[in-house]
Amino acid sequence: MAKWTPKHEAPEPLEGPVVATITGGTILWFVLFLAQLPFYGWFDDHGHLWWVWTPLAGTGLGLIGIWYVRKRDAALKRAAAADASAASNPEQSATSAE
Repeated sequence: MAKWTPKHEAPEPLEGPVVATITGGTILWFVLFLAQLPFYGWFDDHGHLWWVWTPLAGTGLGLIGIWYVRKRDAALKRAAAADASAASNPEQSATSAE
């Protein structure tokens, strides 16, 4: 089997409202969990309890995701601010590097 090699460069990653997207998805998972709770007995009788616990797991993973993307967003903003201050004060950044 021949190794596949790309014929062009990969596009830049899309940046958008990542925190809002992850938060919205987490809320959706939690709403799905709450919507299925009244039918817990039916799911239990038919052997489909995983349908109830899957949205709860999605909610938990979404909370981890919210924490992660908020930290990432803050780090990106700090890096952009540091780059902007280094570009506006080149003498100060040269003396701090020594």
